[in-house]
Amino acid sequence: MYKIAVLPGDGIGQEIVPEAVKVLQACGEKFGLAFEFREALVGGAAIDATGHPLPEETLNLCRESDAVLLGAIGGPKWDNLPVHLRPEAGALLPLRKKLGLYANLRPAVLYEALIDASPLRQEIVEGINILVIRELTGGLYFGEKKREKIPGGEKATDTLTYTTQEIERIGRLAFEAARKRRKVLHSVDKANVLESSRLWRETMTRLQEEYPDVELIHMYVDNAAMQLVRWPRQFDVIVTENMFGDILTDQASMLTGSIGMLASASIGGKVALYEPAHGSAPDIAGQKKANPLATILSAALMLRYSFNHEEAAAAIEKAVVRVLEKGYRTPDIMQPGCRLVNTEEMGERVVEELLAL
Repeated sequence: MYKIAVLPGDGIGQEIVPEAVKVLQACGEKFGLAFEFREALVGGAAIDATGHPLPEETLNLCRESDAVLLGAIGGPKWDNLPVHLRPEAGALLPLRKKLGLYANLRPAVLYEALIDASPLRQEIVEGINILVIRELTGGLYFGEKKREKIPGGEKATDTLTYTTQEIERIGRLAFEAARKRRKVLHSVDKANVLESSRLWRETMTRLQEEYPDVELIHMYVDNAAMQLVRWPRQFDVIVTENMFGDILTDQASMLTGSIGMLASASIGGKVALYEPAHGSAPDIAGQKKANPLATILSAALMLRYSFNHEEAAAAIEKAVVRVLEKGYRTPDIMQPGCRLVNTEEMGERVVEELLAL
């Protein structure tokens, strides 16, 4: 019996998470797995109900579970709250820190059926399969922040800090991942400007001595952003710090046709967290337009990384491919000649294909 903490959150999170739960339930039926789903509040929904974006009850549930399935959090309704009470700063970042989730894995895979949905030409994006590994609990997002009054206004400071230990643990994870794939690892930094990046590059260079079979390529972040558009197939595994990873993974998502296709796994602690890479999309919330495939693919990552059920994980991914090959599309990936479906219908199609495998 696997215990899964279910945190739908805000906006479209309320619509996409139930579809992933349906797919996991179908997986249980097909592969003889038992799941216990326990739901809790997080983000803006938690603020409205309890006054805090990450209630202690929610955090305890996550700690007591085998994995966490998160939808999305945030929205304009809560943007004017004090920083520590906003959904992102008050829930998502602390949740990652308290669960020890120092690594975020985001696969960017372009399915053949969606090749025309990518904004880039076919000859540029065809066949891309990139794994971005983002350090998740250090850097600017977790460094000291302060404001102070100065003549003429204010001065704001955000501190970017990394230790050798933080870089080594994410670096080893990336080298191990690269070793299982094409044995090419791009380490992205800004070592020509930032001292933290110089430590990052020095540490990654030293780590390579432990992985002589893996080619290590250093790349500045601005060049990496350009190369993702110019020649994305050169990349296999990318490892980078927190803020750079946040930006580059969103850019990589568009190579696949839509950020609605990008799953993610946050790992490193006893309990891992799985969530789509997109936000709460309040502009389409409640309209059944949201693409649930990123959340469903995140559930596949849960089966792979937390429960070690590769066969079940691969079956979900294969079911998603079959649904796309049959032409079913949510609005974000809609193409001429395809059949438009809503959020629930897309989830149902995946369940059907999964059970038919």
